[in-house]
Amino acid sequence: MPARPATVTTRSAWHDVPRLQVRQFAAIAMAEAPELADEILREIRREYPHLPVVLDESGEPMALVGIRRAIEVFVQHLENSDYSSGRPTVPPGVFQEFGRGEGLGGRSLDSLQAIYRMGVRLAWRRFADIGQRVEIPPPAMYELVDAGYEYLDGLVDQSVRGYAEAAARQAGERLRLQRRLMELIFAEHHRGDPADALTERAARIGWPLPEKVAVGVLLRPAREAVAPAVGQGVLLDMEYEQPRMVVPEPDAAGRPELLHRALTGWAGAIGPPVPLADAGKSLRWAEAAVGLMERGLLPAGEVLHCTEHTEALVLLQPEELIDDLALRCLAPLTHCGPTHGRRLAETLLAWLETRGGAPEVAARLGVHPQTVRYRLRQIRELWGAEIDDPDRRFELELVLRAQRLRGTLGETRGRGGT
Repeated sequence: MPARPATVTTRSAWHDVPRLQVRQFAAIAMAEAPELADEILREIRREYPHLPVVLDESGEPMALVGIRRAIEVFVQHLENSDYSSGRPTVPPGVFQEFGRGEGLGGRSLDSLQAIYRMGVRLAWRRFADIGQRVEIPPPAMYELVDAGYEYLDGLVDQSVRGYAEAAARQAGERLRLQRRLMELIFAEHHRGDPADALTERAARIGWPLPEKVAVGVLLRPAREAVAPAVGQGVLLDMEYEQPRMVVPEPDAAGRPELLHRALTGWAGAIGPPVPLADAGKSLRWAEAAVGLMERGLLPAGEVLHCTEHTEALVLLQPEELIDDLALRCLAPLTHCGPTHGRRLAETLLAWLETRGGAPEVAARLGVHPQTVRYRLRQIRELWGAEIDDPDRRFELELVLRAQRLRGTLGETRGRGGT
């Protein structure tokens, strides 16, 4: 049976440094920690003058306290144990708060990490000088550099947590303010005083008041769907079961294309462009369109624009009125039978839409002109002189168009009838 290969262990060069030299190194480093912290903070302030100075209860800069404490913890760890036994940790507080302040100040994590790398670089210069003074071997000092950057990772982790907390809090606050703004936009009462509450709320999230808006209502592709990237300026509220959005200046250059890309995979409807004060009207049209989509009366699986489906929205919305009108207008078809009644209704609608003779109607329906003439004679027999009344023809066309949209052309019963 072959022997197992021996486990290779790498011995730490720092571990081989005599304890007396380690204690000397630590004592000097600890004594110079305040001066080193001052130097690091001065360089940081010189390179990044935008950083705010936050004082603690004693009036000392919190950043200076944090840097000094970080140096002391690192040095103590080197003195009391082999640094490879675990990463030293600084109690959360200063560095987490530093990251939180960077997040609230709108600065990036890149600048934060650059600041920390500068601090480690300055600390390493000082430690290298101390190492020469107490004759620490170069291999051990190289390991000290690695330990310093590993320690830095821990400090960065704390700051990233603070940064993330600030970002989440800012995002949550913005969403709350945005939701309140949208509620006010949809309310009717803001029309009388558009210059105060609406302007103030819009300013709090940096939203310029547009002249026109279009309101969208969306259907989620999945319950946990991620919010679509509709771009800056578009207000989006995902808290509703059917998310809402307010699109400013919907006809602006590039806006339709951006929305089309962002809403790929989503369904819903965008109401007509209206003045800002009438946003509630655009919302109602979008909600009506979504309702028709859910019933299969408008195309599903995409985001529709109400302005492209005006006929359906106008004719399919007042269902009870259209049904009642159908009962009265189409009463002559009651005894014709369903198939024959549907054919007469198709012919009547084609005649009303074309205002032409038998050849034009026949071409529209794809039947022989003689068939059309036969049906038109029957229609005149059923409706009599009423078929020449402009008001009656308008009502008939209205009813028949609505029925065609529903797929019930020629039916003479109400939706609740028997």
